[in-house]
Amino acid sequence: MNGLKKILGRSAAALMMTAMMAPHSNAEAITLGYVVASMKIPYNVATRNGFEAAAREAGVTTIVLDPDGSVEKQAAAVDELLAKGVDGIGFLPMDSMMGQAWSEKSAAMNIPNVSIAVQIGDSKTRDLRDVYPTLSALVTTDDVATGFRAGELSVRLLPPGRVAKIAIVEGAAGYSAVTQRTKGFIQALEKAGANYEIVEALPSDWTPESGMKLCKDMIAKTPDLDLIFSQADDMALGCARSIQASGSKVKLMSTGGGSTAGNDAVAKGEFDGSVCTRPALLGRLMFKVLFEGATNPKAQKAQFITYDSVPITKDTLQNCPPEW
Repeated sequence: MNGLKKILGRSAAALMMTAMMAPHSNAEAITLGYVVASMKIPYNVATRNGFEAAAREAGVTTIVLDPDGSVEKQAAAVDELLAKGVDGIGFLPMDSMMGQAWSEKSAAMNIPNVSIAVQIGDSKTRDLRDVYPTLSALVTTDDVATGFRAGELSVRLLPPGRVAKIAIVEGAAGYSAVTQRTKGFIQALEKAGANYEIVEALPSDWTPESGMKLCKDMIAKTPDLDLIFSQADDMALGCARSIQASGSKVKLMSTGGGSTAGNDAVAKGEFDGSVCTRPALLGRLMFKVLFEGATNPKAQKAQFITYDSVPITKDTLQNCPPEW
């Protein structure tokens, strides 16, 4: 049976940090690897920062490789770390299905492995908490929950008495978060009995530039849009510029929030809201799982590890200090 571990609130997270900082007699002999997706994405950089900070506190050596947004380079980077004989490996997979092979290969070599921020396996058929069995853990934001919270905030913004027109700026194709955030968003709308139509849902590359272009095109195609749901703050930052330039009155809701720029945009009213994510904490939690696996052969497998996400509005910004 899969292990289930949930971090509830900041006090529990603080206790987790204290446990991670405890010295270990074998720490200096351990090397842990991490393959990010792309260091051009600030969120990914924050996961690395959290991972490396926790490793420094424990006296553990790390190797971090950047495949620069290429799935082929990411696969090669995983193979490189395995060939180096690392004691544990984490990856932020650009393709959820390909991540299965990396996990299986690591497990076959008895190397603890963690997927961070992205579910391994087919997210359309596999529940988020049904962790792929060869993983030591899936350490992630609950993307269904963050989508749901964004949907709850959005319901308040929809016009009464008619069908609301909604467009979705998705993340990049292949990421499990894309289907999960949309799933949660729609669940919230349905639960509230909202009268709505999804008129368009298009993939981005997770950048402000792609968000700006997509929203410009969406507004031009459907001038009477009521709401745009962006699956991350980075795209919403670009989207906000297109909304301002067009003079549109469309509402803008985001998730995957908690960046300095995103929080500033909420404070200025450029976003109508977002949902807090904590990438640096994810990096620290990934380190903890890998360190446990490297030092304890009986360490728990197939764990699901997450944290509580909170909504971000002008009134609740203090609940989500930015981590990137």
